[in-house]
Amino acid sequence: MEYTKLGRSGLTVSRLCLGTMNFGPYADEKESHEIMDKALELGINFFDTADVYGWEMGEGLTEKIIGSWLSKDNGRRESIVLATKVYGQMGNAPNERGLSKYHIISACEESLTRLQTDRIDLYQMHHVERTTPYEEIWEAMEQLVREGKVLYVGSSNFAGWDIAKAQGDANKRNFMGLISEQHKYSLSCRLPELEVLPSSFDHGIGVIPWSPLDGGILGGKALDPEKKSRSIDKMQKTKIEKYRSNIEQYYAFCEELGESPADVAIAWLLQNEAVSAPIIGPRNEEQLVGITKSVEIKLSVETLKKLDEIWPGPGGSAPEAYSW
Repeated sequence: MEYTKLGRSGLTVSRLCLGTMNFGPYADEKESHEIMDKALELGINFFDTADVYGWEMGEGLTEKIIGSWLSKDNGRRESIVLATKVYGQMGNAPNERGLSKYHIISACEESLTRLQTDRIDLYQMHHVERTTPYEEIWEAMEQLVREGKVLYVGSSNFAGWDIAKAQGDANKRNFMGLISEQHKYSLSCRLPELEVLPSSFDHGIGVIPWSPLDGGILGGKALDPEKKSRSIDKMQKTKIEKYRSNIEQYYAFCEELGESPADVAIAWLLQNEAVSAPIIGPRNEEQLVGITKSVEIKLSVETLKKLDEIWPGPGGSAPEAYSW
């Protein structure tokens, strides 16, 4: 496994981040524990979750699964960088969602309890909250950092200008602010190259791509009739039909390279200087072991050029990409 610093921070993380969204809905507690065991064995030290994962409001099922795994061995906690998120609906009361100081503080306490730990290494704002001022958000985060309950702060699903605004307000408070931005980014979803990646890189914020296989489109089996009918939803089927030609070209090119489409997609992300660690979300050990090969793949200039032809980007960063 390779390692890098997360953004401009001194925090060292593996180049692959273990996403845990499948823990609970698709992998039961035993299977989830086995996946985390294997991740550690493979050198993956960066684990990402969220209070809403498990998808039963207020239950925090995925965090509980991670907490039960941590409780089995005291050494595990110091072996991982543990990231979770705040924002989502955790109850029916008006203040049980969003980024108010009220919710951030209470949600953090609840996550700590479910995770069975005394700190969150990376506490991420799951979405932008435009009705709460950063003065309030940063005050809450500063309090948690001061109390040792949170070490670093990150964002998720922020626009480029949201990142600049959040970081600018943190700087005014002499607070470190954001060290990471978790964003949807892949070969087939390249709009973040316009604003989000340049803004993140300029501010020293490491990008953590989620859905690096774009819901399975880049995984190698999107055109499998059995796979399509069994586990891909209607929206994804529509997208597959729209980009069928691109997908066919991509799969054929990966075959020429002698690499799996999933590995090539992750390797492409890893060669972007703005990217710290793509999130992988295995449902079993086999999937986890398979995707780790991507770290070893180095794509040539010619290969990158061909991938750009198959999956065209927006033309670079804004405004140069479209204004001249």
